[in-house]
Amino acid sequence: MRKKWMVVLAVALAGALAVGGCGLFKGPQQKPAPQKQAPQGAEPQITVYMHETGEKKTMKMEEYIAGVVAGEMKPDWPVTALAAQAIVARTFTLEEIETKGGVPERGTQASTDIKEFQAYNAKEVNDNIRKAVEMTRGMVATYQGKPIRTWFHASAGGVTATAKEGLNFREAEPPYIQSVQSPDDLAPADVKNWTASFSKAEVIAALSKMGQRVTKVDSVEIGQKGPSGRATGLVFNKTVQVSAPDFRVAIGSTELKSMLLDSVAVEGDKVTFAGKGYGHGVGMSQWGANKMAAEGKKPEDIVNHYFKGVTVEKRWQ
Repeated sequence: MRKKWMVVLAVALAGALAVGGCGLFKGPQQKPAPQKQAPQGAEPQITVYMHETGEKKTMKMEEYIAGVVAGEMKPDWPVTALAAQAIVARTFTLEEIETKGGVPERGTQASTDIKEFQAYNAKEVNDNIRKAVEMTRGMVATYQGKPIRTWFHASAGGVTATAKEGLNFREAEPPYIQSVQSPDDLAPADVKNWTASFSKAEVIAALSKMGQRVTKVDSVEIGQKGPSGRATGLVFNKTVQVSAPDFRVAIGSTELKSMLLDSVAVEGDKVTFAGKGYGHGVGMSQWGANKMAAEGKKPEDIVNHYFKGVTVEKRWQ
């Protein structure tokens, strides 16, 4: 199904909250210091847990990155957009390996299980993806010499989120994650503007997952908002306040597409949300990358638009 990639992104949000998922993590808050180019070495090999078969496989890094790009973005998109995704995927992989050892519970550096690491679909690798990976070979986004946390999502709805507002990120806000304008006008109509209705029973069940005991839903209101205008808090029955990003995951992030909300209404047995965009909104917007690629931007330009003050450097030839 061609909407596979959207479902992948939404599922990845849960992974992002749990393991760093489609993007990732810590960063000092001072202004970036002048960067030194990292020494160029040989392409590393990577051990990957293949969750479909249970085997552990060793492959070259760039072969692995091609499979990730194919799993995370539509293979027929502009090569430059795919190339930006390759930089993001490569950076994510190195950051996870350097900070966590990859996927230690599997005894590998990566996993094809999206809940554990990144999406991966080697069967979808085509000439577009091979070209995108090759043109960015060894390229990684760094901040003060370290790989950054490269969150991404389907569509920002015109403006990206900070990590705290989009993901309820509990660490210090990474200095390279800022709310920026995003050219998402090529996104499908049901991503640009959407409505999502849930029964009151579904809402109560989602709140229960969050540890909130609610027996009825009389009202739902948008509470606090973040810098991009996304809801960071929701208020139920005038008194029960919860994290909006966490509620989105609890009720289903493929149905409640984002927290860039225009309205919330309670009518009869239904609670209806209306909003824009698809995903948590943090980091790179894929539809934004698509538009920037169509406008002739380079992969590095796209990465630097969504991740401020970073250096795209070549780690190997």
